[in-house]
Amino acid sequence: MHSSLLTLDERHNIDAGPWFSTLSHALRQAILARAVVRRLEDGAPLAARGAPAEEWVGVAKGAVRVSSVSLAGKQVSLTYVEPGAWFGDIALFDGLPRTHDANAHGPTTLLIVRKPDFKYLLSQHVELYEALLRLNCRRLRLMFNLIEDLSTRPLAARLAKQLLILVRSHGIHQGEEIRIGLQLAQEDLAQLLGASRQRVNQELKELEREGALRVEPTRLVVLSRDKLLQAAER
Repeated sequence: MHSSLLTLDERHNIDAGPWFSTLSHALRQAILARAVVRRLEDGAPLAARGAPAEEWVGVAKGAVRVSSVSLAGKQVSLTYVEPGAWFGDIALFDGLPRTHDANAHGPTTLLIVRKPDFKYLLSQHVELYEALLRLNCRRLRLMFNLIEDLSTRPLAARLAKQLLILVRSHGIHQGEEIRIGLQLAQEDLAQLLGASRQRVNQELKELEREGALRVEPTRLVVLSRDKLLQAAER
């Protein structure tokens, strides 16, 4: 399902993205002029592992679930790409196939830049090369931080840190509470942390007892960001 226009909220998400917003006005306009809007239903496929890379993608609404298949044949969630973020450039640079599956998580709106247009933008805007280099350096730093956390932090601290990330990317402020808008089952959250659902459930209950959050059937509501910060630093 395609549309030629973004809604005001979708355009705001793109313009306010932490990477896109740092680009010059001319480059932002050039990217938008080459992009096509694509709207996907929940679960709709966007990319498949091993497939050729043909698109560079910006998320305007919803989220994109990036996943892989375990040795047991189970689909495992690795991350959820939030509104305002761009991805898919690495495979366009190195020419290798996609490394993971990508599907819409909830109703999702994307900006799609086809490979020929991506190459054209690179040829016309040296700034884009430098900006994507900075973006990939940031990704690398985040990956090293994640590896360090897995090796040195207890699950409770990693869970609190992951919840703070979800608050930043999907938080909906409702008075003093912050509802995480991304619908995640505890199994999904456990996969992000490399832990069992049972252990994540125990740690969520502990955070709930401490007054840091409230667990609802399909949502998590943060009651105290400060208490989450304290838990993340333990």
